[in-house]
Amino acid sequence: MTVSWQPSCPLAHLRTRAQMLAAIRRFFEVRGVLEVETPLLCPATGTDPQLDFFSSQFNFPPTRPTLFLQTSPEFAMKRLLAAGSSSIYQICKAFRNGEAGRYHNPEFTILEWYRVGYDLRQLMAEVAELLLQLLQPFHAALPAKQISYQQLFLDATGLDPLAFCSSDYEAYAAANALPEAVDLCGDDHALWLDFIFSHCVQRTMDKDTIYLLHSYPAIQSSLARLNADDSRLSERFEVFINGVELGNGFYELADPVEQEARFDKEIAYRLSHDLPVVSKDEAFLQALKFGLPDCSGVAIGLDRLLMIALGSESISDVLAFPVRV
Repeated sequence: MTVSWQPSCPLAHLRTRAQMLAAIRRFFEVRGVLEVETPLLCPATGTDPQLDFFSSQFNFPPTRPTLFLQTSPEFAMKRLLAAGSSSIYQICKAFRNGEAGRYHNPEFTILEWYRVGYDLRQLMAEVAELLLQLLQPFHAALPAKQISYQQLFLDATGLDPLAFCSSDYEAYAAANALPEAVDLCGDDHALWLDFIFSHCVQRTMDKDTIYLLHSYPAIQSSLARLNADDSRLSERFEVFINGVELGNGFYELADPVEQEARFDKEIAYRLSHDLPVVSKDEAFLQALKFGLPDCSGVAIGLDRLLMIALGSESISDVLAFPVRV
């Protein structure tokens, strides 16, 4: 059997990656944001039902515990924030099981940062500033567009994502040749939103524009606070360029009671849908009880950003050794 040993991408792309990482470090050094490292192998992982994970048995007697490759460094970084680190960032690997394709590799590079004292608007402005700097050598200055999730969804589909009527969503699916949506989504509002957004809304985004899509429905709040003036909304945003999702940001939830309730709800969903069972990250919850400073945070997928910078069609074009399936 012949095994390919050479890198998947041109060596020039690896040099571009190195230049991008250096530029990111300069960006945060000037702003006094501390670079940190946190473990990738941990005794707990996230409960989000949409994320699958890698686990490993640690052959250390007598308990031989299960450890998890992290889907994000978020929980550990928030423990540092609670300990008084002030604003921090990290460039590291993250891992998602069951994900491979044009925009996915099970092992990928992530940039995650947290700004103490920042609200969501301030963080969105900083995200746009960083992206413009990183893409400037490859593209003319891209406009940055802030728009609410509700407005973009309404413009693209005519459906209000904050008001769910299953018959309206089913009619939309039928009219747009998406018959599989009914069986996949049923009466689950969040699943309908994810399905229609990925199949119909993302493709309506203007080309060569940085989209900062904010005010997500509360049912998609994840680790974000709910909007103080409208409980139907969460303090969350996502970043897109050319319809490609690059990042996810939150005005961070600091209430340990609410956070534990969300974990319990996600764990119950996992159990009812025969998904792998996980436990709550008790160290993270204890950190929240001690006190998380008022902050906003975001994670950016650097492999996808490099794809956009280089005009690549597949994530394999920017990785030295992607996982082959």
